[in-house]
Amino acid sequence: MKSSVRRWFVSSNKLSLVVQARIAVEADLLEGKEAMTEIKLEHLFFHGWDNLSRTLIVGVLAYVTLVIFLRISGKRTLSKMNAFDLVVTVALGSTLATILLNKDVALAEGALAFALLIGMQFIVTWSSVRVRWVRRLATGEPHVLLLRGRFLAAALRYARVTEDEVRAAVRAAGFRDLEAVEAVVLETDGSFSVVGKDARSVSSPSLTDVKAAGK
Repeated sequence: MKSSVRRWFVSSNKLSLVVQARIAVEADLLEGKEAMTEIKLEHLFFHGWDNLSRTLIVGVLAYVTLVIFLRISGKRTLSKMNAFDLVVTVALGSTLATILLNKDVALAEGALAFALLIGMQFIVTWSSVRVRWVRRLATGEPHVLLLRGRFLAAALRYARVTEDEVRAAVRAAGFRDLEAVEAVVLETDGSFSVVGKDARSVSSPSLTDVKAAGK
């Protein structure tokens, strides 16, 4: 009987110790979460003078570096003549923002990223001028969506453009009637070009490189 009582007391003490240990662990976790929450709230508005000074210094140097690269590469880098140019422009802006705000990215790495993007854009544009298949691969071709006042249904489906969008482009060009329009062209940069009736046919000089979408 005494041994049974002794075992009961021992097991009760062990259980009590386990419960106390679990309570202590949960209390520590709760305190840790509260401390992390306080730290996050503090960093939400101010993250230290070191971070501000880094953003200021690296921001100025990164901006100057980008301007130098753009001056060396020429105006064609930011011309936005096609979708590839737009991608390069957006990528340059994203890279600059990453250099400014991400302290894990060094200025040298950002400068290398600038040089890589601008260098690739230079290679593609240089090749596009000299090799036709590279030009078609990188920039695509313009397509006629409306010809002599009539919509080209297959071309609209291929380009995923609605008739209302074409009409909006015609109005923006200053035309009241579709019959006054010789052609509406979807350019390689995604913009619309509206050609008036003074261009007599698709063989006119401004439309020589244009084809109906889907062909």
